[in-house]
Amino acid sequence: MWTAFAATAVTSSMFLTALAPNAAALAIAKKTVGIDVTWSQWFLGFAPFGILLMLLVPLLSYIVCRPEIKDSPETVTWAANELKAMGPLSRNEWIMSALVLLAMFLWITGSNPNIRLPGLGANYINATTVVFVIISLLLVTAVIDFNDIVSEKSAWEVFFYFTSLLTLASGLNDIGFIKWVAEGFARPLTSMSSTMAVILLVALFFWIHYFFSSITSHAAAVLPVVLAVGTGIPGLPVPTLTLLCLYSLGLMGVISPYATGPAPMYYGSGFIGKAAFWKFGLIFGLVYFAGLLLIVMPWLDMIR
Repeated sequence: MWTAFAATAVTSSMFLTALAPNAAALAIAKKTVGIDVTWSQWFLGFAPFGILLMLLVPLLSYIVCRPEIKDSPETVTWAANELKAMGPLSRNEWIMSALVLLAMFLWITGSNPNIRLPGLGANYINATTVVFVIISLLLVTAVIDFNDIVSEKSAWEVFFYFTSLLTLASGLNDIGFIKWVAEGFARPLTSMSSTMAVILLVALFFWIHYFFSSITSHAAAVLPVVLAVGTGIPGLPVPTLTLLCLYSLGLMGVISPYATGPAPMYYGSGFIGKAAFWKFGLIFGLVYFAGLLLIVMPWLDMIR
């Protein structure tokens, strides 16, 4: 159970499109400090640490959260029977699988200026455009109908929530509030080395999530300030700071029972004790945060 939860935090940081707040935070970063990255650039920056974590998370989970039941052969039999009862893939399932692969292909290649797609002079397809294309194809092929889209109230809530947050972030930046706050906070850090300043700012951004129950609200409230403070420190690598903060969004979801959307479901399942959940969250949070500084930060400086 804990392995699934901890691995979800890793994949949420590994892919730009794996966590809804990722795109919103990237838009905030673009408005605040003018930094934008493609899907492939996002993945490349996190891949060394992300792939390592995907290999180590099950082992680390086994060590810190040793299971009472270590063998369950009847589960294999049950799963095989359930798959047999489901039967072969239906037409709609085949179409959905193909469109998911198409979306991934367009996200990877359409936003990469080094890959030329036939008929695209600009060599660029916005990630949001890809989503609308895939949804249109799902409607045309009758895999879903319009009522399915309208009924997704939570998705529409996120859409309007993001719109208001981006407008708020842009407005605060336009009136000079972010700059004013940044100048006040950056002044004590100017005497430090740029590396130490990055570490302190990323630490603030990561661990302050204990006071938030939403990654989206966290990004909207804290990211503009942290990035603006970074721009006020001479010699500080703002692109590195930006990506470290963006990669933190998924990873910080492991630290508490309310840190991200899936957390309450895992917490409320009853398979992991309350005290254990907090303890495991702290342990994995420390591992994830250490990896950001020891692996991702030097890797970003090397490929920058």
